[in-house]
Amino acid sequence: MIADGRSEAAIVPEMVNTAFVTGGSGFIGGRLIARLTREGWAVRALARSEASAAAVSALGAEPVRGDLDSIDSIAAGARGCDVAFHAAAAVLEWGPRSEFERGNVTGTENALRGCGEASVKRFVHVGTEAALMAGQPLVSVDESTPLRPDSPAYYPATKALAEQLVRSYGGDGMETVVIRPRLVWGPGDSTILPGLADAVRAGRFAWIGGGGHLTSTTHVDNVVEGLLLGAAKGRPGEAYFVTDGDPIEFRIFVTRLLATAGLTPPERNIPAPLALAAAGATETLWRALRLRSTPPMTRMAVWLSALETTIDISKARSELGYAPVRSVDAGLVELAG
Repeated sequence: MIADGRSEAAIVPEMVNTAFVTGGSGFIGGRLIARLTREGWAVRALARSEASAAAVSALGAEPVRGDLDSIDSIAAGARGCDVAFHAAAAVLEWGPRSEFERGNVTGTENALRGCGEASVKRFVHVGTEAALMAGQPLVSVDESTPLRPDSPAYYPATKALAEQLVRSYGGDGMETVVIRPRLVWGPGDSTILPGLADAVRAGRFAWIGGGGHLTSTTHVDNVVEGLLLGAAKGRPGEAYFVTDGDPIEFRIFVTRLLATAGLTPPERNIPAPLALAAAGATETLWRALRLRSTPPMTRMAVWLSALETTIDISKARSELGYAPVRSVDAGLVELAG
């Protein structure tokens, strides 16, 4: 381990020095590109708009215009690259299943095919613990816990299907690895902290079930560390969980996270059974009426904020040499500025 907390194994990769990134203008993809370019990698990044192209270019990557609907664009962008990092996904709370399938399932299949056609050696997929979610707590789960493509929530179901595609891919000699973070946070987050902060400011925030359950979290720098180690050391076809280490009480983490934005959450609490029942009822109503807006409460939101989700990262530690490079305390200090 060197002074700034990054592992020497990830700084001097033995396998690759040229990368192709999807989702490079997003939270994880952008942080990944910044580290890759800082460490001397040549990076090309898929960009579906002028704004995305400008964002990845500012990070030091060469933008390649196209999107996940085009296998040809992906192949053209990935040609000559040793490794592909697939960070693009439909990270949505609500929407039609077709939108989730297009972004998470078809998009991943197209990324695999395009990178395979480009003779990429290794494909590293950004997975998620949500692929195991179907409404029950996940307590000290590891990679042997079954995926849930049958989940009633579309995001977990389609991310599970996407991971199955990645891990079973056998074409073109390309090796695949999945890195699964849980509750990704840190600089550049456009989902977790902004969503919580908006809810507090609008007077809509409430704890569900008190918030006293444990949760695993993953700072974005720890996600990137896992992705690089997965590229260098992951066994083909395997998945690896990465987190910040020891779990933390959900209420404590959220309170400290909101404090970095100068906010204090209210004490208001909704019993978990009531929240789950309300989420199911509102989702049913919204679908029946074909409403495009997000329901005031969804099952996915309740699961994320009310169910214990704790992760065993022993496999990543032993096989990849993974260790968190950013602690919760250090990450929160950085966010507070």
